[in-house]
Amino acid sequence: MEIIQRGKIKPSSGTPHHLRDFKLSLFDQLAPAMYTPLILFYPTANIIVDQEPLIFQHLRKSLSETLTHFYPLAGRLRSNLYIECNDEGAEFIEARINCSMSETLENPDSKLLRHLLPIDIECKEADMDFLLLVQATLFRCGGMAIGLSISHKITDASTLTTFVNAWAGMTIGSDRVVLPGFGAASLFPPLDTLSSKLLPLPVVEFVEEKCKTRRYVFDARKIAALQSKAASPAVKNPTRVEAVSALIWKCAMEASRSNSIGSPKQSFWCQNANIRKRVIPPLPENLVGNLVGYFAANTQEDEALDLQNLVFKMRKGIEEVKEKYEKGIDWEKTKEELKEYGNLIKDEGIENYNCTSWCRFPFYKADFGWGKPAWVSISGVTFKNVILLMDTKDGDGIEAWLVFREEDMVLVESNMELLAYASLNPSVT
Repeated sequence: MEIIQRGKIKPSSGTPHHLRDFKLSLFDQLAPAMYTPLILFYPTANIIVDQEPLIFQHLRKSLSETLTHFYPLAGRLRSNLYIECNDEGAEFIEARINCSMSETLENPDSKLLRHLLPIDIECKEADMDFLLLVQATLFRCGGMAIGLSISHKITDASTLTTFVNAWAGMTIGSDRVVLPGFGAASLFPPLDTLSSKLLPLPVVEFVEEKCKTRRYVFDARKIAALQSKAASPAVKNPTRVEAVSALIWKCAMEASRSNSIGSPKQSFWCQNANIRKRVIPPLPENLVGNLVGYFAANTQEDEALDLQNLVFKMRKGIEEVKEKYEKGIDWEKTKEELKEYGNLIKDEGIENYNCTSWCRFPFYKADFGWGKPAWVSISGVTFKNVILLMDTKDGDGIEAWLVFREEDMVLVESNMELLAYASLNPSVT
């Protein structure tokens, strides 16, 4: 990997003075200080050496124009209360890697993928420096990878989708660009406008540990079979995400129980949920911020690990999320729930799994002029017991990125039930 150059990209038009202080919502304040990663691969870019300067210049120019509309991303976070929209800019890195993209797509490697991102996901300065960093990496074959790292303090998967597709649209001069919406802080006011009884603020922090990252792919046919197996009178039609999540949870618990010294631990499955469509009235999908709720399903130490029962627990959890946000936000209750969530993550006496589903978000629509991406990916992290689900390119399969302790991953990798429904790190091509 060779870094050609790096520099700041500022909005093409200065942010008006009345927009200089962008308030975080309560959900933004509670979000962890980390970067949300995304890597888009374009093997058909066919960029030759002579075109390099022009391609990078074109991407910088369109990013600058996009930042005019996403102006908070060019600012700096202040005291976990607001973003000072001072147009200091985002970082843009131009890089070159001495291998063909086909090598990467044939055998995806989580460690290599980290080099295609501009900064570590776990960077401790995620709330003090750039809120957006971009790395455009040119492969030897002329393919291009665009890696983004965006502060989680203002970005969930929905916001990330809106930004990526807007930037791609700006790059090709599309007249159908969906611009961002703002105002989440007026709906979910930050702490400084609420009762002081809510102190202290329970910011979520994930636990870092020596872990292994593995990628599994479930194709549509295997998911349909898994859904059929997971169906029960209580949940007659499990969703794709419910069926896949239940199987992963089951396999993870089996591994944990096998490695436990003494009695098995109680297990929690914590899943994030986009609340934009769950509040009344529904919120627009382009509303910027962390508009994410969560539910926690759990099993007891001696409970049998039954796929249908695990799906039922998950369905019950998501129904509770719907009911909770349909009635509006109870600030005191929300604060207590987030505090419990933070405590769950750090509690060594239980086994806690944290799942985020990016399924159905249109990342594969991002066309920068080279067609739609051949692959959309993340990279490995060092956070314990993290699961990220994404659509495959056809929209029917699911890619699951699993991050478990090394001793647990050894058993998960050899779990025959998981391997009956999913392929371990197959070629993207």
